[in-house]
Amino acid sequence: MSDLFDFKPKPKNFAVMGNPVDHSKSPTIHSFFAQQCGVDLEYGRIQVDVGGFEQAVSHFQAHDGAGLNITVPFKVEAWQLCQKTNNQLSKRAQLAQSVNTLKFERDGSIFGDNTDGFGMIHDIQHNIGCILRNQKVLIVGAGGAVRGVLGPLIECQPQSVTIANRTPSKAHELAEQFANPLILATGLEKTDPEGYDLIVNGSSASLHNALPGIDVSCIRSSTLVYDMMYASQPTLFMKWALSHGAAGVFDGLGMLVEQAAESFFIWHNKRPDSCSVIEALKKL
Repeated sequence: MSDLFDFKPKPKNFAVMGNPVDHSKSPTIHSFFAQQCGVDLEYGRIQVDVGGFEQAVSHFQAHDGAGLNITVPFKVEAWQLCQKTNNQLSKRAQLAQSVNTLKFERDGSIFGDNTDGFGMIHDIQHNIGCILRNQKVLIVGAGGAVRGVLGPLIECQPQSVTIANRTPSKAHELAEQFANPLILATGLEKTDPEGYDLIVNGSSASLHNALPGIDVSCIRSSTLVYDMMYASQPTLFMKWALSHGAAGVFDGLGMLVEQAAESFFIWHNKRPDSCSVIEALKKL
């Protein structure tokens, strides 16, 4: 029998929502953060069928949900949800037109933010040590993940950022949305044969153990290659880049932890130590 006089508050409920989510390390990451910061929470995984996103969010919120991380393919739908009456968007989410973090307010409204760009830039510059200023960057893909990183990437003042996508019109549409002279757009087969300083794979190819389809001429001996996806072993894209002479390859584990740390801060107003969590995850 429960103690009628036990007034200890229940743990707050959080989750990652997407399709697929079985592979997600977010529950483990937020558990590490919670232990560090003395926060009592429960964090799960919710797989949602395409077409059922808004209903799933409403159901989670109605059952005492406090916040959600949103992953593929629902980041644009999350942005659309936060445009509805009484809901709010951060400036970076407005610019990206993509949301990966939802916070449910006490008045029933929803606050949407995008921490992807913060996570990737912090990982590349602080954890990897690649300064982005004046660098020539190629980013592959034009979906929600890429939308989230373009704004923070441009703030680093690179020489240029080229968006290359299988459907060139989507790359051009995204470049036009940001309307920045540093952002260029092209198809996968029309990248610069002189190569790039940094290549970022923001497509979903690695989820399907496939290559995004860029030419090997993109890689030169000094090129760093970054895959937003992560796995227990190097992704096929990382192996491909190394086999063609890339100077270094990195997966998205650091980005995942850094964007999660920013989400954690939004929810709890406490900033965890991300570096120790990255190292812990590598040992699991």
